[in-house]
Amino acid sequence: MDTTGTVGGTSDDLSSNSPAAAASRWTHAASRRFQHLLDKSTPFVLHRWLAFAAVAIVYAVRVFFVEGFYIVSYALGIYVLNLLIAFLSPQVDPEFHDLSDDPSLPTRGSDEFRPFVRRLPEFKFWYSMTKAFCIAFVVTFFRIFDVPVFWPILLFYWVLLFTLTMKKQIMHMVKHRYVPFSFGKRRYDVRAAASAESASLLPRD
Repeated sequence: MDTTGTVGGTSDDLSSNSPAAAASRWTHAASRRFQHLLDKSTPFVLHRWLAFAAVAIVYAVRVFFVEGFYIVSYALGIYVLNLLIAFLSPQVDPEFHDLSDDPSLPTRGSDEFRPFVRRLPEFKFWYSMTKAFCIAFVVTFFRIFDVPVFWPILLFYWVLLFTLTMKKQIMHMVKHRYVPFSFGKRRYDVRAAASAESASLLPRD
């Protein structure tokens, strides 16, 4: 007679109380809590970027005093440049897609407001940047990543790559006439329009 797992669920209780199950539950709870905090921070754009600036300054100070890890900083700079290009690029590239039936990209600041849909949204851009700097900061505590290198050469390569990449991106903006920012554009005020419509429905003397 097979009595495995039938006596008051003893086998299941032991498996649920195992260290692996407890660690899994703790990891899941921590992940949900972290995601909840991220969701709550979404509307606080300025505060999030101030926190990122603090993280970036801490990393820069760490590298300055350690006087090393220039390869890590170079790799971080390349990754940040890729994120920046994705942040400035439209979700649908007009060079590879037919936009005849899709909403056109915003062009001039005097045009009516049309939101710019990015390939990389602002929140993901901030989160990826912050996570990258945090990982790079942790890496600076492992000497195996401190590869000896002449850092002015790396800096020159990165500045050259940044200049060429941004020049290409600006030429892309000019060619397809879009603006990756919404500052200065006219916005449709829903509340003002609703109040004006309500006022027009009121009886007049």
